[in-house]
Amino acid sequence: MTDALANLSISWFDPWLLFLTGAGTFAGIYVGAIPGLSVTMAVSILISFTFKWEVNEALALIAGIFMGGVYGGSRTAILLNIPGAPSAIATALEGYPMAQRGEAGEAIGLTTVMSVFGGFIGILALALFAPVISSFALQFNSRDYLLLGLIGILLVGTLSGESFARGVFAGALGVLIGMVGLDPMTAEGRFTFGSITLMGGIPYVAAMIGFFGVAEALVQLHSLHVPAIKQKVERIIPHPADVKRYFGLAMRASGIGTIIGALPGTGGDIAALLAYDHAKRSTKRPEVPFGQGCKEGLVAPEAANNAAVGGAFIPMLTLGIPGDAVTAVIIGALFIHGLKPGPLLLVETPHLFWFTVGNLVLANIFLLIFGLTGIRLFAKIVECPKAILFPLIVVLSAVGTYAIQNNPAHIYWMLGFGVVGYFMKIYGFQVGPVILGVILGPMMDANYRRAMIGAQSDIGLFLWDFVSHPISLVLTVFFIFMLLSQTPLGPWAKARLFAKRPDAAQV
Repeated sequence: MTDALANLSISWFDPWLLFLTGAGTFAGIYVGAIPGLSVTMAVSILISFTFKWEVNEALALIAGIFMGGVYGGSRTAILLNIPGAPSAIATALEGYPMAQRGEAGEAIGLTTVMSVFGGFIGILALALFAPVISSFALQFNSRDYLLLGLIGILLVGTLSGESFARGVFAGALGVLIGMVGLDPMTAEGRFTFGSITLMGGIPYVAAMIGFFGVAEALVQLHSLHVPAIKQKVERIIPHPADVKRYFGLAMRASGIGTIIGALPGTGGDIAALLAYDHAKRSTKRPEVPFGQGCKEGLVAPEAANNAAVGGAFIPMLTLGIPGDAVTAVIIGALFIHGLKPGPLLLVETPHLFWFTVGNLVLANIFLLIFGLTGIRLFAKIVECPKAILFPLIVVLSAVGTYAIQNNPAHIYWMLGFGVVGYFMKIYGFQVGPVILGVILGPMMDANYRRAMIGAQSDIGLFLWDFVSHPISLVLTVFFIFMLLSQTPLGPWAKARLFAKRPDAAQV
């Protein structure tokens, strides 16, 4: 126990490691806030500079960038309705309406505190339950990931207000976009129409920036005459009563984020979506309807996606399996520094586990400090005249899109998706489900193919697998329940199940 505490606090008392963790967190916040510059990209670039560093120095900087970058996407999501990362899409649904009411400071302050809270829950789970959660995550098979993807597509329907059908349509459109490129099993072109350019697929970042950034700029052209809203930033730190009120929801959302983050290949994107849906279903009487600036819709996804950071480290450190794209890059960094991620890592270098836990705790503390500063400056962005702001958004969107692979074709994709997103917004379709579909589509496709191979292409055996294993059965029942709840049978069954029975005296 003494050795664990000593290793956990190494960065706390080393000025250089302390500086690296803080600098990484600060950089991560502002890199994550720029659409197109993802946390994965930042960590990948960073590793090239750390080849000759000591492993502790490299991991301290990486932990800070990871923790800060996941949170940073919420800044532009709230202020400009442009998520800096896919995990901030749900945040944009509630944060942007708050900014339009002049409550950007309160929204950013609330997301900061809840992100830090979720981060601590994820780190606590990493420290206490890493082997247990990793063993549970290993029980998930290809069919279970397929079911998670299908559930995600149904969940995106809840992001589209009253029309579940429009939400599923938008999600399916995203899946279709995500299918463009080479088949992962046969390497044959799909929906490429003979174009070599399309064989590489359509980058989801270009789609995300187009559907959110460019589409929002085009929609706002209808209201250029409307003066900018003065933001209220007098109260940034949330009121203690608000923190107490949302404590239970934040705990549940953090639990969702930790478990989803520990599932290999998922990460904060799906965690934020599931947590947002949970908040929408469990909140009986919100002060403001969901989609119009509901605080519960901010608390849940922000707590979940930062909790997923600790969750993603669990399979990486204990099994050598990446929890998401960033931890896949970190595994590469560990190999570069002569370490072998997996079960032997905890046996041969047990100090590394507690050193990582300590770095994440430190990064989370820096996140609270840096997250609650600079809000007044950020809020000025919304108060900028629209005739200047929206052309600037389009220019920055083009720069961010080009920076992905230095490919001019991605800019054309971004502009094209912006026009499509504009018409979708005009006719009442949400664009969030499209991006989530782009992300979930390839995962669903690959796991469907693996599940069919496991069932030897026998459709009967394939369907039997969904009900013959405990995890698959639970997910299948949940999927069917969600599907039926969106049909006329749902309200009818609910009314019959929860109808008040007459008292015996009245009978």
